[in-house]
Amino acid sequence: MTRIIEGFMKFRDKVLPEKEALIRKLANGQSPQALFITCSDSRLNPNLLTQTEPGDLFIIRNAGNIVPPPGGQASGETATIEYAVKHLKVKDIFVCGHTHCGAMGGLMKPESLTGLPLVRGWLSHAEDLRSWIDGEGARMPADQRLARLVELNTLLQLEHVRQQPTVKAALVEGKLRLHAWVYKLEDGTVQAFDQVQNSFVAVEDATRQKLGAQVHEAAAVNSVMGQIIDY
Repeated sequence: MTRIIEGFMKFRDKVLPEKEALIRKLANGQSPQALFITCSDSRLNPNLLTQTEPGDLFIIRNAGNIVPPPGGQASGETATIEYAVKHLKVKDIFVCGHTHCGAMGGLMKPESLTGLPLVRGWLSHAEDLRSWIDGEGARMPADQRLARLVELNTLLQLEHVRQQPTVKAALVEGKLRLHAWVYKLEDGTVQAFDQVQNSFVAVEDATRQKLGAQVHEAAAVNSVMGQIIDY
């Protein structure tokens, strides 16, 4: 706790004077560039990763960067997506997974979740990946299996985002772009899903999405998800 309090003192004395104009401006309203959905893992800092300022990102964080699919009860995630798209009119949504994800480790090994019934229930929103975990994934070395599961979960949760009614409408109108990222904890790099190559590649090498390219991306993601679910 001492370190956190000392951090605030440093913010108050050194950072706040430099950012005072921005902070006062933001008190009157926000207009974030993007909605960033990522894991609660303390090793991943969205603003540090993207070098963004307060007011730039609208952020959802939870175990496993999970988005419940539409059709169930309202959740904090789905309500936040609705607000971000409908009211704040963000232009981009990122779903960002990360390597060595504990939530995906729990999904891969349900026995590790003994005594964590709420976590187990939350991970049910990624249960569509079970057939891959028990099939193709079971034949991989553990580290490769987890790394690939992180990628597949990122795509699955992006698909859950895509299915939200407000997102669907914005995509049809060409007002929104979707992105799947995986942050590599071991070296600080980011891989992005490239719809042309149908795989995750270094973000700087990924094909840049253009307005109206969502149909092509959706086809690529659906192709990958179909392979997983039909396995």
